[in-house]
Amino acid sequence: MMTYKFGIDEVMTKVGVLRDELKHFHDDNPIEHVGSRLKSVDSIVAKARRKGIALTPDAIRAQMLDIAGVRITCSFVTDIYRVRDMLVAQRDLEVIEERDYIAHPKPNGYQSLHLIVRVPVFLSDRVEEVVVEIQLRTIAMDFWASLEHKIYYKYDREVPHHITDALKLASDVAMTLDQTMERIRDEVIAAP
Repeated sequence: MMTYKFGIDEVMTKVGVLRDELKHFHDDNPIEHVGSRLKSVDSIVAKARRKGIALTPDAIRAQMLDIAGVRITCSFVTDIYRVRDMLVAQRDLEVIEERDYIAHPKPNGYQSLHLIVRVPVFLSDRVEEVVVEIQLRTIAMDFWASLEHKIYYKYDREVPHHITDALKLASDVAMTLDQTMERIRDEVIAAP
């Protein structure tokens, strides 16, 4: 668990450097908020059982790619892809997988860009390659996902259809909000 925490620290440092550089030298900060989380052992065991993953460190390390997580919240969808490009350009960050739920939202309406990355963690006697999931979202996407997560836990994953329908509608509204806000921003930038 400690190496996963160190993996989070490495990614958080990278994001913090980008955020500070953009804020201070470019007068443009696409990163609104950054957070992280490390799955608890209980949560790891529950997910492993649910997914049929053997309860061994090697199996969990190989098959569970979201033990360590970093979430980056941006103002606009274009900012998400811009931050993504800056991260994947870093030589010591290896992208294992990219899941673009913005271009291809999940059926329930979930939107986000996920990067599964491998980052080196330099320990006293070795270098560990640690897998970290990075989620990039707009503020609207993050609000929707946070509410959806709470609802699924409240109903123990058996959410009534009228609520899932309402969540899908809310996701569509959030997408429209993101598009509208980006159009407004572009118009303001283009104004003389």
